[in-house]
Amino acid sequence: MSKLVTIFGGSGFVGRYVAQRLARQGWRVRVAVRRPNEALFVKTYGSVGQVEPVLCNIRDDASVRAALRGADAAVNCVGVLNQIGRNTFDAVHLDGARLVARAAADEGVSQLVQLSAIGADANSECEYARSKAMGEKGARAAFPNAVILRPSVIFGNEDGFFNRFAAMARMSPVLPIVGASTLFQPVYVDDVAAAAERAVLGQVAAGTYELGGPDVEDMRSLTQRMLKVIGRRRGVVNMPFIVARFMAFWFDLWQKLSAGLIVSPLTRDQVKSLACDNVVSAGAKGFADIGIDPKPMDAVLPEYLYRYRETGQYAAIKSSAKNLNA
Repeated sequence: MSKLVTIFGGSGFVGRYVAQRLARQGWRVRVAVRRPNEALFVKTYGSVGQVEPVLCNIRDDASVRAALRGADAAVNCVGVLNQIGRNTFDAVHLDGARLVARAAADEGVSQLVQLSAIGADANSECEYARSKAMGEKGARAAFPNAVILRPSVIFGNEDGFFNRFAAMARMSPVLPIVGASTLFQPVYVDDVAAAAERAVLGQVAAGTYELGGPDVEDMRSLTQRMLKVIGRRRGVVNMPFIVARFMAFWFDLWQKLSAGLIVSPLTRDQVKSLACDNVVSAGAKGFADIGIDPKPMDAVLPEYLYRYRETGQYAAIKSSAKNLNA
């Protein structure tokens, strides 16, 4: 019988790419999510019955253990960027990661992959980074041979980074950004999935790996790169941190008073995060140690940002048609 992998958050941005890769490897894939009815699309990643969504809440011990029963490997892709209700950073990144690792060890799982983030630091002022670091520590304590993957900002067809700003560019003549000089090392989502795949297959030594793409650019440059790809001229205005913190305070307050019905577009914790560079640390293990050559942004961005161009997929045809007048 083929091996079984449980992917927590397997219908999310990164998780779905991991699921597709492991399905192609012939593994049976169990996608553990809170709302399996909304994750039925993962069934198409393999043959009939090969990929199945199951009910699981990473905060619940019984459902986590049930999702891991009989599994040979596990990948934890669950994460949140905003704290809403019971899904706090500590509940998801710390307690959830620790619970998955402990249950994986108890269930005899051979390989565990924990998705974290560059910048994870137990001493950080940013709650997100602090919870990620503590989650790593908890996972390693329960499962010493775990592989920890720390990607920089992830881009790809379903990303919430380039897509967000590109959507704004269709409506607004000005794009406000926070942390214009903050450095990022964007990494393609399928490259992160490839790293997780190799870890599941036992081809990656236990430890922590920081994953960044070949391009290192600041926030302003990334925004301008996106505008060039979609062919739109927009003003890029840097919002001072003091202004961003003031706005984030009110956004967070509205979210709290609405019980999460109004989701904050910019939180105070995100403002703190945007003040810190998000690049691979000097001397850190990374893609080279896993045997992966990450894709540059130029090779991927046009493949999915074309829909934000004025004439969408016909932009290139329209541009070339101008030369026919001669």
